[in-house]
Order: sequence, then C-alpha cells, then structure tokens
Amino acid sequence: MRETEREERERVVAEAMAWLRTPYHPAQRVKGAGVDCAQLPAAVYHAAALLGDIPLATYSPQWHLNQREELYLGEVLKHAAEVPGPPLPGDFVLYRVGHCWAHGAIVIDWPTIIHAVSGRCVTLGDGLRDPLAKRPLGDRHPRFFTLWGATA
Repeated sequence: MRETEREERERVVAEAMAWLRTPYHPAQRVKGAGVDCAQLPAAVYHAAALLGDIPLATYSPQWHLNQREELYLGEVLKHAAEVPGPPLPGDFVLYRVGHCWAHGAIVIDWPTIIHAVSGRCVTLGDGLRDPLAKRPLGDRHPRFFTLWGATA
C-alpha cells in the first residue's frame, strides 16, 4: 500500500470514529446530532477529502422493506468498486436488509465496523456477529467496496 493511500485510510477511520455516539436519525447528516447508515459514509468520505459533497436525499426510513429498487447499492457503485475482501481499513461494507442492500458501514479493522444503528447511535460493531443487529450481520452476506483504485 502506498503511503498516500495509508494516510487516506487513516483519515477515513479517524473521521468515522469522530462520529461515535451520534444519535441515529433517518436522512440526516449532522455530527453529534443525527445520522443514518447512508449519510454516515457520505459525510465521512467527504470530510476525508475522498468524495465530493453528495446531496442529501429525502427517503423513507422503510424504503428497503417496500420495494426492490437498489437505491443504496446504486449510489455506492457510483463512487466505489466492489472488491472480494477481506476489506481494508476505510473500505465500505453493505448488507442486505429487507429486499435490498440497505445497511452500510465503514471498516475500521475487519471485522470491526462503525455504523449508524437504527434506534440507537453510531457505534462500533462486529461486521459478522454484531449483537446490536436483529440477526447477525454475517448472515446478510456482506459485500465490500473500496474507493482506492476504483474506476467507478
């Protein structure tokens, strides 16, 4: 890994950690006040200077339960490339929830992730056996993405 990439990944992890304990709030992106699992990575990668500002969209917190259109996955693929894993620090992981790929997290040091958990807050978790999830995240067949070397 080149030094610049290592520094960028460290910047992503440090920024993600700065969001710890931010309350979960659907469709919000305000550190310390409210964020969801889609807006957390948008804010973190922007603050780490890896992505431009992604406009905040309006969406139902239950969109993934009522339709099959892959909104979240589609947005991820605009900015990152899928990789086989295991993911590296700063990479992104996406999980199927309901009908769609609808829960995202940033990798701290696999399987440690940081994510916004509905009804709770931004927290560290185990990307395979997260006790805060209703069922283990590993059962959701995680998909991994990276912004490094991505041609997406």
